Amino acid sequence: MKRITKSIASTTAALLCLAGCAGANKAAQPAPAPLAQAATEVKDAVQLVNGVAITRAEIERATRVLLSQSGAPQQLPPDAMQKASQAALDQLTMAELLYQEAAKIEIKDLDQQVEKKIAESKALYPNPDAFEEALKGSGLTVAEMTRNARKSIMINTFIEKRFASKVEVTDAEAQKFYQENQEKYFTRPENARASHILVKVDDKLTAEQKQQAKEKAEALLKRVKGGEDFAAVAKTESGCPSATVGGDLGTFGRGQMVPPFEKAVFAMKPGEISSVVESQFGFHIIKLVEKHEAGKVSYEEAKTKIFEYLKAERVRKEVTSFVDELKSKAKITRV
Repeated sequence: MKRITKSIASTTAALLCLAGCAGANKAAQPAPAPLAQAATEVKDAVQLVNGVAITRAEIERATRVLLSQSGAPQQLPPDAMQKASQAALDQLTMAELLYQEAAKIEIKDLDQQVEKKIAESKALYPNPDAFEEALKGSGLTVAEMTRNARKSIMINTFIEKRFASKVEVTDAEAQKFYQENQEKYFTRPENARASHILVKVDDKLTAEQKQQAKEKAEALLKRVKGGEDFAAVAKTESGCPSATVGGDLGTFGRGQMVPPFEKAVFAMKPGEISSVVESQFGFHIIKLVEKHEAGKVSYEEAKTKIFEYLKAERVRKEVTSFVDELKSKAKITRV
């Protein structure tokens, strides 16, 4: 089932993510900039799309995004890296053409949508300094991130209005897909979903410091066993990045977590809170949210994902065809 979920994400996420990678050097505009202006003002331009520059920095950033999404290492042999960069440029060109079309339609409450998206991004970090540090690491300023968010929202809205809102999938089509792909998509290995609170330790700590960390974990265990909200305690006390989402680790199967953690999780019942579990990362307090035995996923369980997948595939094909048409009419030049 995870495979079909991944497929759904990959049909739409890459383009919208790359839409945010482009345009960092230019403010959002109601129409593309003139050719002469783009050529003279953007010094590291690699390609012009109807006069709007795609820069080397944007291509490098987009390449990192593509490699990350595909699970590939960030450092590849030269020929493979060249192919990845070309794929990124192709996606950026696609995004720019869609953005130019999106700029022609009115989008209500666009500023508010942008503000909401930025606020959601900031909320993923424990404090403003952590957000600024992450932004700095990505090579973006707040202003650039805001412009990128605007562009992404505009493209997303355009795709929804022009294509997605008109695509329909019938129950018969969904059932046919389910029957033809049961072995490929609709088998489920044993898996669990859990949250945890982590008191971190490392090799540099003394024996006394490790004991203090364990005692802190025991104290936190008493709090959650005593009725305090697990997610709230995780948000304020956990040393894991998952603290921002209340300690939620999502769904995982066997072999994906360190052995002590896995052993504890798969021995628990949903709703249970473990005793303190020690691993190389520190001391964990685990709450099992749900657990599923290996088996087939029923049609009713899979139905929503199937509809999403079939719709996303149709939208992707229509958008690709539309962009091909735009390319045939566009002026695209390498600099």
